[in-house]
Amino acid sequence: MTDHNHGKLIVITGPSGVGKGTLVRSLLEKHPELHLSTSATTRPPRPGEVDGKDYFFVSRHRFQQMVERGELIEWAEFAGNYYGTPRQAVTEAIAAGESVLLEIELEGARQISRTFPEAVRVFIRPPSMAELERRLRSRGQDSEEAIARRLNRAKIEMEATAEFNFTLVNDDLDRALDKLEALLFVPV
Repeated sequence: MTDHNHGKLIVITGPSGVGKGTLVRSLLEKHPELHLSTSATTRPPRPGEVDGKDYFFVSRHRFQQMVERGELIEWAEFAGNYYGTPRQAVTEAIAAGESVLLEIELEGARQISRTFPEAVRVFIRPPSMAELERRLRSRGQDSEEAIARRLNRAKIEMEATAEFNFTLVNDDLDRALDKLEALLFVPV
């Protein structure tokens, strides 16, 4: 971007089921120089999750302290748990010339546009609402009610695409990955 010694903050967001996680994992496999930010959360660890690797698992009290002390560049509450991005790890990595990737929800992405305006913000869209519904159903992890909630939320989130630097349609993983790489790795 401006200084070649400085990394950048890359924010990836989009509706639930759009394939953000798959795109991010594929991008990290191809570009190990990218650093995936680890979020803090108040939710308990799931089997196999490692503190400090998958998430920083903290108490509600500790999370509130982090918010009050300005230690998070963004945070939000989902399903009764808090999630946030610790500021220090992100700013240190960027200062060291690393590019940091955040895969976060819309509310967090909006906060980042205020706290980190130089971030590269990418909104991932599904090819259609019908395809998004098919993807959510194929995951087989949500009730009908949860799927309906996610689809309603997706409709609202899609109205926010103009707030982002880039919008990318995840129609085909390889094609979407190529487009994402073209956005992030502009030849100098």
